[in-house]
Parts: sequence; structure tokens; C-alpha cells
Amino acid sequence: MLEPHGPLPPEIYWRRRVLAVGILVVAFALVSWVTLVILRGGGAPGDAESDSVAVESTESAAAEPSDAADLEAPTPHADATHVVSAGPCPDQSLAIKVTVEQPTYQVGEQPVFGIVITNISTVTCTRDMGSGLQQVSVHTLDGQRQLWSSTDCYPDGQPDIRTMNRGEQAAFTVTWSGSTSQPECVGERLQVPPGAYNVVAQLGTVRSAAEPFNLA
Repeated sequence: MLEPHGPLPPEIYWRRRVLAVGILVVAFALVSWVTLVILRGGGAPGDAESDSVAVESTESAAAEPSDAADLEAPTPHADATHVVSAGPCPDQSLAIKVTVEQPTYQVGEQPVFGIVITNISTVTCTRDMGSGLQQVSVHTLDGQRQLWSSTDCYPDGQPDIRTMNRGEQAAFTVTWSGSTSQPECVGERLQVPPGAYNVVAQLGTVRSAAEPFNLA
């Protein structure tokens, strides 16, 4: 089957076969050379890219402790083995605000007051904000007379310990019966008459601004 067949002399067919084989050999050698050059040339950029990634990762890892220090808060990391405990919130690290659910209530209704306590410091801290430690009080509009306080008849309360990050808030509501009260809940409790009044909230020595409302 290797013998050439055709109208031309056999040596012509053999020459064509030899020429074709030679062309194939040269083409294969050229392709092999080009492939080798590409493979050798591509190694360097790959190595440089790996080095760049390694440097970026190292810089990121070095930046993490600085960020955590700026936040002054326990921040979990992959290699962290402990959690930093938050210290107590001193009075000067807190702000308190009181709001009234609606500006006017009818006599006999029970006004609802909102209290928001904010950590205004730059660090995470912990504070007991139980109802026995918060004081919400109603005063005459001129502030000369206190008519009611949330701690007069309910001085004790369950602890409510909050851990707050900087800027974090804790919100509470207090419902007032509309009656007067005195410390230790002594004396008769009387319905407060129609008029304009102020409500104030306090935690420790931190006191809110007075918020006005009306009884009609």
C-alpha cells in the first residue's frame, strides 16, 4: 500500500511525499519553538502578580489593629483569641432626651413619654438602665413644682444592663397615670388638673431638657 500509483513515474510521487513530510517537520518545529518562547515569557508576570497580592494582604493585616484601636471596641479577627470587655459608662459619656407621644392629652388619659439614652463617647461602655435608676418627672411649666416622679411609688426595678457602642441608643417608654405622687408614695394621689406642664428624664446626674405638653 506504500507504493505510489498513478500515470507519473514513481520517483515523482516519492519526491512529493518527502517534500510534504519535510514541510510538516519544519512546521512542527516552528510551533514548538513559539510555544516554548510564550511559556518562558509568561512566567515573570505571574510571579510579579503573586508578589503584589502578598504585599497588599500584609498591609491589610497590619491595618486591622489600628482600625480596631480607633474604634475602641472589641472587633473579632480571624486570629483573635480573646474579647476585650467594655468598661462602665460614666455620666459624662451619656445624653438623655425625653419626648411626649402627643402634645395634648385629655384629663383622665395616660400620657406616654419616650426616653432615649445615647452613648456620646468614643468608646463602647456598659450601664445599668433599669427602671429604678431612670427618673421621669412631671413639673409645672415654670419648673417650680414637681407633681409626679416615676420613682416615687416604684423606686425599685429589674436591672437592665446595656452595652452600647459609640453613638448607639437605648429607648424606653413610661406611661403616667395622670396623678400626683410624693417620695415613698406617701399621701393621697390626686388627678392633675388641665394646664401646661413639662416632663424631664434623668439617669444618674444626666438630665434631659424639659419637654412641654398639655392636659385639656
